[in-house]
Parts: sequence; C-alpha cells; structure tokens
Amino acid sequence: MTVSIDDLRAKILEVSDFPEAGLSFQDLSLLLADPDCFRTAVDLLAEWARPRKPEIVLGAEAGGFILGGALAYVLGAGFVATRRADRPSGEGVRADWEMEGSIGSLELPEGLIPKGSRVLVHDDLLATGATAQAKVELVEQLGGEVVGVVFMVELQLLNGRRRLADHDVHSLIKL
Repeated sequence: MTVSIDDLRAKILEVSDFPEAGLSFQDLSLLLADPDCFRTAVDLLAEWARPRKPEIVLGAEAGGFILGGALAYVLGAGFVATRRADRPSGEGVRADWEMEGSIGSLELPEGLIPKGSRVLVHDDLLATGATAQAKVELVEQLGGEVVGVVFMVELQLLNGRRRLADHDVHSLIKL
C-alpha cells in the first residue's frame, strides 16, 4: 500500500484546548498504530537523514523515543535518549529551556555521545523549538556534531525553526 503525506496527516488527531485553553495537542497515536503509516513515516524520515550519515539518533521522551528508536534502527545508528532532569541519568550535562513562563531541563549522561560523533536530533513535534534547542545544546556540550534536526510534525505558526537557525532542519508534516 502506498501511503502519502496527506494519508499521514489524516492520522493525526488534534485535541483542542490541551494542555490549556487556546492550545491544541497533536496526537500521533493513530499514525503510529497503523503499520503502513508508521513504516512510511520512518522510511521518509530516514530518507532525509541518510545522506547526513548520523552515527547516533538523539530522541526525547516520549514521542522521540518511539520514532527515534525506529529511525536509528533503519539508519544503522545508535539511539540515545535524553531525560527530563527529574529522572535519574547519572553524571552528565544539562540544558534548560523556557516555554510560556515555565522552565524545563533535559539531561544526558557523559559517555553516550563521544566527541566528534555525528548526531541526528529527533523529536516527534516542533512547536516553539525550545526543547529541540536544549537537545542540540546537550549534544554540543558533549562535543558531538549535530548533522540535522528532524521532526515528524511542525506547527509552523509557532516558528520553532528560528531557535534552530544554525542547523539543517526537516519536518515531514507541516501544520
């Protein structure tokens, strides 16, 4: 079965007024549950990423774990998971991000990204770009080279790309 970008887009559920009034949550559950859509999405992300020759795919919880792990497998790369700072991660580096008045932190243990490693930063959604920027900072603090930043979905209205202007950014689906 041939799956188009429009088919993938149709599998994204928009949940209005979540996490707060005026915002919408983009739920990828239906897309991930459909084997043809899931496979197509990972294959298309890999098609973009392959020429960049990543050695590691870096993902963040939770959607970045699902797609990032599959993407790393298809690319023959390792997978590294960032963690929120309230989770145990061992000695390492930390990057803070701010969004709508709240502050979050991501951590990455030493040794998971060797100096000079070619790293593809991945997440399921690009909104404001704050968390993606924090992931890029983690890679750079450990001496890795960010070879691209790739997303399944981009909410263009929020202009998250501006925070990633120094990097090669790709989104499969733009909303």
